[in-house]
Amino acid sequence: MIGIYRNSFKNVPALTIVDTEKQDQPLPVFIYFHGFTSAKEHNLPQAYMLAQKGYRVILPDSAFHGEREEDLSKKELDMKFWDIVYQNLKDLQDVKDELDRLDLVLDRRIGVGGTSMGGITTSAALTMYPWIQASAVMMGSPKIVDFAERTIKGAEQAGLHVPLTQEDLDEMYDSLAGIDLSRQMDKLVGRPLFFWHGDADPVVPFEHSYDFYNEAIKLYKNPENIRFLREVGRDHKVSRFGMVEMVNWLELVL
Repeated sequence: MIGIYRNSFKNVPALTIVDTEKQDQPLPVFIYFHGFTSAKEHNLPQAYMLAQKGYRVILPDSAFHGEREEDLSKKELDMKFWDIVYQNLKDLQDVKDELDRLDLVLDRRIGVGGTSMGGITTSAALTMYPWIQASAVMMGSPKIVDFAERTIKGAEQAGLHVPLTQEDLDEMYDSLAGIDLSRQMDKLVGRPLFFWHGDADPVVPFEHSYDFYNEAIKLYKNPENIRFLREVGRDHKVSRFGMVEMVNWLELVL
């Protein structure tokens, strides 16, 4: 039987989805981050499918989301987008450290994935954490600086007030460059990486992940370790097909 357990890792609220008979045993682990304005519970379908394959799946709540939600306006939350991504990156290490302390990871087999903002987090994490063994980016952008610039430009074109000076923006872009995977492809070092993206996505540009994939595959000695799944006509919502393909692929590489 697959169980869903509500717990926390160093004050990071999360759900753990795992076979109840194996919950105290070391298992391969997959940590999956939700998207902006979403919450951990929204990713239970893919977590359940992975747990059926023998994985321990951890679904954390991001800052200002789910159990960590605060009384913020949409505009206030929008302005915290990159703060949330940075906090996700810190939370990821905290979750990993706690899993190691509890001896719940089998043979250092830890993968990371996420949807939209969670996919952006995953791409950034690959620039920081060599312990990540495999990753799945579901309609996220590995071109973080380009995505940030596009978001700001879109807001300005829509007539929205952006309370940041050009100096503030330049400082933000410089900081984001440090976790921009498209500018540090060498840090992939052949690690298995899966992309899913709908080519009609109006939120996160399909081209960001697709163009990245076409460049990154040239660095892989084994091209089977990097896969891009394009879903024609799909918008900004992961399909069941995408979830199933992600799970099947991860079973081969993690």
